[in-house]
Amino acid sequence: MTEVAKDLQDAEPEFDGTGLWRQRDFILLWSGQTVSEMGSAVTQIALPLLAVVALKASTLETGLLTAATTAAFALIALPAGALVDRGAKRSIMIVCNVLRLVIIGSVPVAAVFGVLTMAQLYVVAVAAGVCTVFFDVSYQSYVPSLIRAEDLMAANGKLGTTQAFAQLGGPSLGGGLVGVLGAAGAMTADAVSYAISVLSILGIRKREEPPSARTADEPLRRRIAEGLRFVVGHRILRRVVACTGTANLFSGMSSALAMVFLVRVLHVRPALTGLIVAGAAIGGMAGGVFAGRLTKKVGSARIIWVSILVFSAPQVIAAAAWRGWGVLLFPLGWGIAYFAAMVYNVAQLSYRQSVTPPELMGRMNAAVRWIVWGTMPLGGILGGVLGTLIGIRPTLWLAFVGSWAAGWFVFFSPLRHMRDVPRPAPAPTPVVTS
Repeated sequence: MTEVAKDLQDAEPEFDGTGLWRQRDFILLWSGQTVSEMGSAVTQIALPLLAVVALKASTLETGLLTAATTAAFALIALPAGALVDRGAKRSIMIVCNVLRLVIIGSVPVAAVFGVLTMAQLYVVAVAAGVCTVFFDVSYQSYVPSLIRAEDLMAANGKLGTTQAFAQLGGPSLGGGLVGVLGAAGAMTADAVSYAISVLSILGIRKREEPPSARTADEPLRRRIAEGLRFVVGHRILRRVVACTGTANLFSGMSSALAMVFLVRVLHVRPALTGLIVAGAAIGGMAGGVFAGRLTKKVGSARIIWVSILVFSAPQVIAAAAWRGWGVLLFPLGWGIAYFAAMVYNVAQLSYRQSVTPPELMGRMNAAVRWIVWGTMPLGGILGGVLGTLIGIRPTLWLAFVGSWAAGWFVFFSPLRHMRDVPRPAPAPTPVVTS
């Protein structure tokens, strides 16, 4: 048995996290994020539908719009991480949500006055993406400061379940709002959700520890390089990043073509697309609910590669969907993909948080996001180009197979010989003398 494997068996992790229900600050953060995620899920449906149905966007234009929503991760994630580690994460989250309220809210306003264009949608996608970069890096780095280390897996599972629940209810709500208010009007729900999230974060009482003087005064370039070196130099983290980045590349391809596939190939009515995507999100919600139990049974380290290579394998059936009852293969395949992705994300995020020093948390999350989310706009562009050149369905087959194959990166790593992730050693109790 390797030394690393022995270290990982020193203590059996706990995943119940029942104490989280008694932590007021975490509940506030969690509830506010639930509403915000629900609103974002509405926009996830409404934005591409607005482009496809109202503005008659081509397959390539739809792919470019999808790429624009995540382009900011490739452009500014690294400096964002350094800035987040330097400042107050709670304040950054509040500012980002206020800005997203204004940015997303500009779409229904422009639609009312009849001046909405594809150019505005591209600008909105990029600008909201910039705010999302700062919010997400702050959010993932802020959670460990609110809860105990042993509750990380349970907390990430609950937050993941929230995201999946939003994917379940949000598209249904979005589809209904699109039918009643139109795609642009439906995005008003997302703007309102950011206001609610701001109020919940303002209610959090616990304050963060200020960064050290060295951290605050260190040059930005050096801080960015330090975070990158930590991620790339860590023999397991770099494999996790390679797996997630590759999976996101192919996921970006399938996401770019999902609405086009449903509306133009399967001839699903726009108002019903939300219901189909919501059906797929049931898998993600189940993944968040059962992530802790599966992790305890399979192992917190082993589950990282099992979730991709075993659980997600049947996702390819989504590309085989046909008109009529065959449409159900799409939500079924996507549901399987959502389930596996949720279990994987909970496990790998908890692993990253457990092995990263607090002073590097923001930069680690930013470096990881820069790589793994930076591949998504490339996937969106690639999906649009290949969908135009070889067809939408063949591109979807390639996307689903590629997403599954990404799991081999973590299989051929030290994780294959481990069962559980080591729990951080508790801080020593100071000795009080008189």
